[in-house]
Parts: sequence; C-alpha cells; structure tokens
Amino acid sequence: MHNIKLVLEYDGSRYQGWQRAKGESTNTISNKLLEVIHKMTAEDVELFCGARTEVGVHAYAQTVNFKTTSDMRPHEILQYMNRYLPMDIAVLSAEEMPERFHASLNAKSRTYIYRIAIGTVPSVFDRKYTYYAFKTPDIAVMQQAALLLIGRHDFKNFSTVKKSKSTEKELYDIEIYSDGDEIQISLKAKDFLHNMPRMIIGTLLDIGLNKRKKDCIEAIFAGKESASAPCDPKGLFLQEVEY
Repeated sequence: MHNIKLVLEYDGSRYQGWQRAKGESTNTISNKLLEVIHKMTAEDVELFCGARTEVGVHAYAQTVNFKTTSDMRPHEILQYMNRYLPMDIAVLSAEEMPERFHASLNAKSRTYIYRIAIGTVPSVFDRKYTYYAFKTPDIAVMQQAALLLIGRHDFKNFSTVKKSKSTEKELYDIEIYSDGDEIQISLKAKDFLHNMPRMIIGTLLDIGLNKRKKDCIEAIFAGKESASAPCDPKGLFLQEVEY
C-alpha cells in the first residue's frame, strides 16, 4: 500500500466547497479528485485533506493524501491527474509518504488569506478573486481589533458550527497590510471552525468601515452581540497547510 501526498491549487468559484454531506451535492473539489483517482487506479480510495474549504473558497496550496495499491510513481500520478482534472484544479506536486502520514491529523497550522481590492476602479480581471471595497477600510483600527482575537478563545460565536464538542481554538496570528491597491488579511491557526475565517474577516471589515466599534470583539465572545455576516468567499484563499 502506498500513501500518496498531493499539493493542489484550485479555483473554488463553481464548486460547493471541499466536501458536502452525503446526498447534498457531488459538485465538490474532493469528488472531482476522487473521480480521477478512481479512473487512474480502479480503486475507491479515502481522501484526507489539510483544510475543508467552504463554498466558493479557493486554495493556493491544499494538501491531501490517499492510500493506493497502484504502483504508479508520484510523477506519473501528477501527470495523469493534471491531464484529466478540470482546468480549475491542478496538482502542484505528488510524493509518497510514510504510512502514518495523514493530511488532516498531522497538520500543525492552516493559513488563510483574504484579498480586498481598494483601487480607484474595480478590476475587471480580478473581480472573481478579490472583494472590492468602495470605501477604504481603516487598517489601523482593524489591526487593533485583531489583537483581541489572537490567542486561545471560544470561537463558537465566530462560526456557524453545529457540533457540541469544544469550540475553543487558538488563533496564532492575524496580519493586515496594504500595498496601495489591495489590502490582505491573513489568519493562522491550528485549525478553524466552520465559517470561522469568513466571520472573523467580515467583522474586521465592518470595524474598518466604521460600521462597528472594535469593542464588539469582546461582546461577541461573551455572546452579547453577534458576529458580522461572513465575508464574500471569492476573496478567500487557503494559502498554506504546515506540517
């Protein structure tokens, strides 16, 4: 049995996220990969991923692994999959890993990045991959609010999670910076709850646009206020999964 690790990039625009509950939708990133893997190996494999990206979210570097009895070498797997996958999903690398490697369980951190366009005119060509802010957010105020989010907290109120187990997570870092035409927000954590990156970013954006005060962060943690609506997913990318 061979344990194959793939690093992927994909445009999530037309997909229902990484995976949906059984019976909801087959138009997912994972399902497209499984179809090609089955065609390649004639096996129904189990696919594990570093982060379950949500509907419309993209990835610069998603990590997955699966086990197969196929003797195809990693470079042959890479070539085969890129030949048969849709053009909005690409395998960047393939390698054989030790049997115990698991793309989800072995991940040390996940980093998401959000792109906000602030140029004078919205770009026709970047519109699918950036959120356009007609008013430039106040980065300094957003950075002050971000400090209240960093660390270990119960992020239940910054998510749409339905599970009853612990919702405590550690947010390692939030960086907010601008190059003049674009603001980028990066979030790094061990892992994230469902919709947690989008709701944190949506709240920070409202603070930066003076729709909310930075003190709302503590009120949201305490359950006295609700988090802002999730940000538009088209500007959100899974940037990295670290092992």
